[in-house]
Amino acid sequence: MAKTYDVIVIGGGPAGYVAAIRCAQLGLETACVEKWINFKNEPALGGTCLNVGCIPSKTLLESSEHYHLIKKGINSHGIHVDSVSLDLDKMMARKEDIVMQLTGGIGALFKANGVEWLKGHGKLLADRQVEVTARDGSTEVVSADQVIIATGSQPIDISAAPVDNAEGLIVDSTGALDFRQVPKTLGVIGAGVIGLELGSVWNRLGSKVIMLEAVEDFLALADQQIARDALRQFKKEGLDIRMATRVTATRKTADGVVVSFKDTSGDHEMTVDKLLVSVGRRPNTDNVAALESGLLFDERGYIHVDDDCRTNLPGVYAIGDVVRGPMLAHKGSEEGVMVAENIAGQHGHLNYDAIPWVIYTNPEIAWVGKTEQALKAEGIPYKIGTFPFAANGRAKAMEAASGMVKMLAHAETDLLLGCHIIGPFASELVQEAVLAMEFHASSEDLARTIHGHPTLYEAMHEAALAVHGRALHKINT
Repeated sequence: MAKTYDVIVIGGGPAGYVAAIRCAQLGLETACVEKWINFKNEPALGGTCLNVGCIPSKTLLESSEHYHLIKKGINSHGIHVDSVSLDLDKMMARKEDIVMQLTGGIGALFKANGVEWLKGHGKLLADRQVEVTARDGSTEVVSADQVIIATGSQPIDISAAPVDNAEGLIVDSTGALDFRQVPKTLGVIGAGVIGLELGSVWNRLGSKVIMLEAVEDFLALADQQIARDALRQFKKEGLDIRMATRVTATRKTADGVVVSFKDTSGDHEMTVDKLLVSVGRRPNTDNVAALESGLLFDERGYIHVDDDCRTNLPGVYAIGDVVRGPMLAHKGSEEGVMVAENIAGQHGHLNYDAIPWVIYTNPEIAWVGKTEQALKAEGIPYKIGTFPFAANGRAKAMEAASGMVKMLAHAETDLLLGCHIIGPFASELVQEAVLAMEFHASSEDLARTIHGHPTLYEAMHEAALAVHGRALHKINT
């Protein structure tokens, strides 16, 4: 007879492991099915994010920024370094050590909370049964009163550039996190979040990075005023970003990868040492459910859910990258908490209008809420307040005075509708706006809040003041 749990979570990434822990905290007997095998050829929790995504990429971004600062940007502080060398093996070893610490930490959390880890691939069967296929091919069927599917996403493939991470010439994000030499030239197909972050890593470490983006608008999801500023600053940092450029074919040679592409002036070719394919991600729903389960998917492969992440099947939920909404780890985690609390009879809730977005480039980009173009399209009356980091004392002292804070508030109610930042520590600053929006604050609320001096947060204060033409440290127009 199949072992029965209160809850089975399929997937051990940020959505799944958080859901499992919260279920266990609420007194539910919980199991989590996860098949990931890490770089040590061992089972691991954490999914893409911790193993080959958010954590290793941010670790390399941090390391590469230190290297770039010492090599090129610290003289203005009166600090002179005679010679700088790069130990890429040590940098990669540090990345791998951090990954091991954090993924191991999830295992410790599972033990502390009583979550059982079922190692293998989970597949939903009929009547909330789950088939677990172990690494050796053996199978076990378990069942639960409730099932949560959280199997994440995977890179989108394109026929023009087939990925082979093992060979290491044409790679996806996983392969680009594991180069053992700095490529002289790195081509990147796609100038979205992942492409920009990984392109930034290797640009700082010495690669000539050429980014080919098929669409015309840079960072179309971001506020376009911020996006235009970002494009200018990235090009200044050395990224060669070419918009409206579509890759048509690739071929491997002794010299690297020949990339054929088409832009507004015609057909072209270039040769690069390595090529990163970064054109987005798709839900990882292949073989997640048997046909007889009756689970409903949409035309793009996402699992169909309602506002509370319920699927069409009683007692079956889906969260994270396999459902509608942005593919963000923190969005998936909070959906996991919401579902766990609803299963336990509480009142779980997630405010989808207050989910922060972050791009960990230099400068960082972060935002929450509506963009100016969205407000125009929806006919919502709004006021804008902006403040440049060039007028912020702390940013000046940090030699990081590029960029701005932009706040959008309702023209009639003053409700904060969005906040968009490009500049130092944007990933941290945006959290003030997230909290403000969660509490339905107005721009006046932020304007009346005392901010410490000198801090970067004063730029948030001044942008809020600027909504009504009251900025104190810039000329109001």
